[in-house]
Amino acid sequence: MIRPGSLEFRQVAEPVAGTGEILLRIRRIGVCGSDIHVWHGKHPFTPYPVVQGHEYSATVEAVGPGVTGVKPGMKATARPQIVCGQCRPCLRGDYNICNTLKVQGFQAPGCARDLFVVPQDRLVILPDSLTFEQGALVEPAAVAAHSTGRAGSLAGKNVLVLGAGTIGNLVAQAARCRGAHKVMITDISDFRLEKAKECGIEASCNIKTAKLAGAIDRVFGADGFDVAFEAVGLESALNDAVQCINKGGEIVVLGVFGERPRVDMSIVGDRELSLIGTLMYKHEDYQQAVEWIASGALKAGPLITRHFPFEQYAEAYRFIDAQGDKTLKVMIDVNEG
Repeated sequence: MIRPGSLEFRQVAEPVAGTGEILLRIRRIGVCGSDIHVWHGKHPFTPYPVVQGHEYSATVEAVGPGVTGVKPGMKATARPQIVCGQCRPCLRGDYNICNTLKVQGFQAPGCARDLFVVPQDRLVILPDSLTFEQGALVEPAAVAAHSTGRAGSLAGKNVLVLGAGTIGNLVAQAARCRGAHKVMITDISDFRLEKAKECGIEASCNIKTAKLAGAIDRVFGADGFDVAFEAVGLESALNDAVQCINKGGEIVVLGVFGERPRVDMSIVGDRELSLIGTLMYKHEDYQQAVEWIASGALKAGPLITRHFPFEQYAEAYRFIDAQGDKTLKVMIDVNEG
């Protein structure tokens, strides 16, 4: 993307895998909400020009010197994080919040190309049983794995997920995978709520047409809910969580807020609520996501709305703009396989 709203395709030299690196042939790329922000020039941390693409599946084309356990033909994906390894967060193992974090597709060139080189330490091998579509959904599923892990044990707990987009849907599924007792998801789109139902999340509330408090009573009864995941990025959703959650509850905030939200901190203090931030994922979250998808515990298929060929990347963005809440995950087909 050379500037907001303008894509350009270029013929470039074929990359070569160096020491400790793997050359990938990209198969599918998932378009995410942050990509759309870049398309509209509204992503605050992305300079232009930029090669986009950060959630993808691929096959190993070649391996560089020093690479072990990886062979051409294997299905794979990789974390898009570029970290320093030397700052305090990195040294304590929290490299997902590295002080100089760069993300491929935003602050560094992404995978929207035929061939893409990654270091072995960020590579994640995919089982042959996974389709390329499922493989491209490992990245957002890893977001769900990491965020649900941030709340501690969910076993036996009631969970509310605010927002039924791709991330909210996957978070609700991940909460179920982690043993949550009851999970309810909310949105203002019947389309998205129906997709959540297709993925096994039966309890839902369209807050545009029904009262959230009534839905909470209907689904959770007198027990209420213990953990909330805010996956909308709106002040109203965050405050719904604060107002309705059980005392001592935990609210994990995934949403990207365009405007700074106002939160009633007197309630947060009075009820001993915990507001928990979450960012991206770690390697083990990718591995967990692969395990859930491969086992069928986490369903990816219903999330895929449409495919576009690589040459129609801009049309994919326009389709998402036009469809609004009638779309979830759009796939870019780069190479067949």
